[in-house]
Amino acid sequence: MTAKGIVIGEDGFLRCAWQGNLDDYRRYHDEEWGRPVTDDRRLFEKICLEGFQSGLSWLTILRKREAFRAAFAGFDFDAVAKFGDAEIGRCLADTGIVRHRGKIVSTINNARRAQELRQEFGSLAAYFWSYEPQAAERPQVVTYEAIVANPTTPTSTRISKDLKKRGWTFVGPTTIYAFMQAMGLVNDHIEGCHCRTVVEELRGKLARPQARVA
Repeated sequence: MTAKGIVIGEDGFLRCAWQGNLDDYRRYHDEEWGRPVTDDRRLFEKICLEGFQSGLSWLTILRKREAFRAAFAGFDFDAVAKFGDAEIGRCLADTGIVRHRGKIVSTINNARRAQELRQEFGSLAAYFWSYEPQAAERPQVVTYEAIVANPTTPTSTRISKDLKKRGWTFVGPTTIYAFMQAMGLVNDHIEGCHCRTVVEELRGKLARPQARVA
């Protein structure tokens, strides 16, 4: 009998149930979700796509991700920061993405704010990883119940508040916690999932990026 929130795949591996044994979602779960990321472009992409997900499922966004990358210059935030009315119009006409004006404008705004963060901290990675939660904030055992009970955390709330002060948009505490889970700032693969140990090993080997010293 498997723990709640865990399923057995056709390959015999135990996985977090949310991936539903769908081929693309399973690959995302196995190969991306929770693995620590320090690349600024990937961090920017994920925080923007989490904003687009608001009110939708992540699977919907995942299946549109290549179209989003094409629409937003591969999430090169220096390029996106230069977008104007013409690019907004192009995105609104792009059936491959979520055509929500507020979220499109937010992505452009957040690209400009990302430039400011990089100027101050040296990189987005240095900023976000400075918020990596301490062990005392984490559940002793990562269970399905623990995950469901904590869609936000004190850290995701702190990051959200700070980003909003800096002018970022679509960065609520729930959005930020989903970002933290996906980018490996926490390991929320449920105990028993075969990816949990892999992610822990990667996190253990990770050289945390450091903020620029003034």
